[in-house]
Amino acid sequence: MHYTLRFEWMGMVFDIPTLIMMVVTTLIVIWLILRLTRNLQSGVPGKGQNFLEWIVDFVRGIAGQFMDTKTAFRFIGLGVALILYILIGNWLGLATNVMTAHHNTADQQASESFIKLITISGTEEAELAKREIVMEELTSQDPNSHGVVVAWWKSPTAAPSVTFALAFVVLLYSHIIGIQKSFGGWAKHTLLNPLHILEEFVIKPLTLPLRLFGNIFAGEILIAFLLSLGILGSIPLFVWLGYSVFVGAVQAYIFTTLTMVYISQQANDQH
Repeated sequence: MHYTLRFEWMGMVFDIPTLIMMVVTTLIVIWLILRLTRNLQSGVPGKGQNFLEWIVDFVRGIAGQFMDTKTAFRFIGLGVALILYILIGNWLGLATNVMTAHHNTADQQASESFIKLITISGTEEAELAKREIVMEELTSQDPNSHGVVVAWWKSPTAAPSVTFALAFVVLLYSHIIGIQKSFGGWAKHTLLNPLHILEEFVIKPLTLPLRLFGNIFAGEILIAFLLSLGILGSIPLFVWLGYSVFVGAVQAYIFTTLTMVYISQQANDQH
C-alpha cells in the first residue's frame, strides 16, 4: 500500500503531491502555449508554430467527426487545453515517480507529525484504521516487508479526485450547452427517458474519469513495483516506461474524443 502526505482544511482532505503536480502540469501547459505562440506569423511558420498548428488540426479533426465545422470551431480551444493537460499530466509521473520506504529501527523512528500527515482521512474512524495499518507496517519484522511506502511525486491523473473533477467540468459544460441551446430539447433528451437518465448521471460520470484514472494509476503502481526489484527490474522497467508513454497519449486522446462526443450530443441540431 502506498501513502501520500496530506493536510486537512475546512473539513476537506487534500493530497499534497497531487496538488503540487496539478500546479506543475498547469504551468507547463501555459508555458508551452506561450512558447509556441510567441512568434506567430502568416508567412513561413517556424517549428513551434508548425507543432501548435498540428495540435489544433488534430483536435479539429476529432471534433469534426461529430460536429459540423462551424460548431466544432467553438470547442477547439477546450480540446487543445484538455489534450495537453492530460497528456503532460499522464507523462509527468513517469519522470517523477519518487517513492521512499520507511521502517522504525533502533536508530530511526518515524515522527508523529509524519505519521499524522500520511494517515489523515475524512473521518476519525478511517484515520484510526489507517494509523493502525501504518504502525504495523513500520514495526514489521517480516524481511519481505517494504515498510511504509510514501509516494512523493506522481501523475495528477493518477488521483481519482483529479480525473473526476475533469469529468465533472466537461459533463457540466456539455449540459449547460444543451440547456442554452434548448431547455425543452435538453429536458426531453436527458430527463424523460430512464435509460438517458442512467447514461447522463451514472454511466458517463463514472466511466469517463475511471478509465483515465485506472490506466494511469495501475501503470504507476507497476513502475513502483519494478523499481523495488532493483537491477532485476531494469529491463522490464524500461519496456514498461515506453509502453506507458503510449498509454498516456492514448488516454489523453480517448478523454478528449469522448468530451467532443458528449458536447456534440448537446450542441448538434438533431439534439
